Amino acid sequence: MVRYFAEKAISELSHSILNIDPGAVDAACKAIASANNIVLYGCGREALQIRGFAMRLHHLGCSVSMQGDISAPPLGEGDLFIASAGPGELSIVSALMTVAHEAGADILFLTAQPETASARLASLVLPISAQTMADDLDKTDASVLPMGSLYEGAMFILFEVMVLMLKKRIGVDAETMRARHTNME
Repeated sequence: MVRYFAEKAISELSHSILNIDPGAVDAACKAIASANNIVLYGCGREALQIRGFAMRLHHLGCSVSMQGDISAPPLGEGDLFIASAGPGELSIVSALMTVAHEAGADILFLTAQPETASARLASLVLPISAQTMADDLDKTDASVLPMGSLYEGAMFILFEVMVLMLKKRIGVDAETMRARHTNME
């Protein structure tokens, strides 16, 4: 049983990742590398993936914060807001994207539903072709993973790939990244 579920989940994750547009990933990495300040936001389990990505961006030397942290700076021209809404529309994500847009910041929007109103607010949309909670019911081809786990797992792998790409683009080595890791654990 374990092997069956593991093989099915790995196959689904592989399919999702390999169907992400490499040009969109490269554009996202370019925007991240050139941003003055980066603020990230996601809801629920997407937030967990986003937080992990924020940590790695910090290790790469980026000026990065999570929206809602007391140290998050105001965003404006030259800054980047990265938000995820797998289902396409989440009211808090849409509201934050509107604020960032009105402040002149660029917006990188990750979603499984790139044809939404929120996507139209974004400077860049990075579609992840994966099941979310918005489309997990009543499907004959539903993922073996529950609810939005396929989207969230694909985010994790995508972010790790992006870190590798950014590491090369920015010119940071593993030793430098490790030196930026907290010593408070």
